[in-house]
Amino acid sequence: MNSIQVKQYPMPAVGFGLWKIAKNDTADRVYKAIAAGYRHLDSAADYGNEKEAGEGIRRALADGLCTRQDLWITSKLWNSFHHPQHVREACEKSMSDLGVDYLDLYLVHFPISLKYVPIAERYPPEWIFDPKAQSPTMEVEPVRLSDTWRGMEGLVQAGLVRNIGVCNYNSALLHDLMVYAVIKPAMLQIESHPYLTQERLIRLAQSYDIAVTAFSPLGAGSYIELSMANDQDSVLNEPVVREIAKRVQRTPAQVVLRWGVQRGTSVIPKTSRIERLPENLSVFDFVLSSDDMAAITGLNRNRRFNDPGVFCELAFGKFYPIYD
Repeated sequence: MNSIQVKQYPMPAVGFGLWKIAKNDTADRVYKAIAAGYRHLDSAADYGNEKEAGEGIRRALADGLCTRQDLWITSKLWNSFHHPQHVREACEKSMSDLGVDYLDLYLVHFPISLKYVPIAERYPPEWIFDPKAQSPTMEVEPVRLSDTWRGMEGLVQAGLVRNIGVCNYNSALLHDLMVYAVIKPAMLQIESHPYLTQERLIRLAQSYDIAVTAFSPLGAGSYIELSMANDQDSVLNEPVVREIAKRVQRTPAQVVLRWGVQRGTSVIPKTSRIERLPENLSVFDFVLSSDDMAAITGLNRNRRFNDPGVFCELAFGKFYPIYD
């Protein structure tokens, strides 16, 4: 299947991730992604390129490549806007930048609440509260996750957002969310790839009727240039992946993405190479055997690349783990 069900809405199972795409490339990449057949775009305020993504969307719609209704557009609430009085302004800023009058999905980006930075002062606020301080650091402002969720529910009630959900939640936070949520989360977005399969968390989410999106579905690639991984961390070089790819006459990346969608998650690969756009989308005309699926799942190392417990201390002067 080339879509997964998100409450009453079908969402394309393969999306185009906008993280780490340079601003001056974003409009063209989004336009070409839509031209290549992508209908699922995954953005976020913190990526700093939503205006440019909006320009690519506008051009694609103007050229008749698709209609707005054909697109699934996701954005995310940044950490600095967790107080319920700031949730709507953050959402409306993303909508304005993207040039849309509703979002298909809006997610709490991290279960981390940082001090508020007004949009007019600095946007996106990123992680550091005051870059001009003598010792710049991220500064936490305690806000109950349940209060943030009330603000998220208000977006649905106001007709700005069709679905709401969360990113980077663990099992305990998900259990807790399901207790207090009046409007239940439609989506859990997490890092997941063959080195971090997260099978129990995915099973839990699906038992709650929460769809799952895997970010960084190809693993280390996006993190090598950030010095958060190295070439030896690439699952695409695993002999079992390469053997399967040779046998089914696909690329290693296609095999890993197929593993992701075949296990019931959506995937949002990001690529800076235009020629990879159709390749990443072409994962629906072959099937992996149960033995192939098990072999790829067996590569699990519980290797997390995107871990605030590591990068917040190194880059932002604050030890702030969210995973045990």
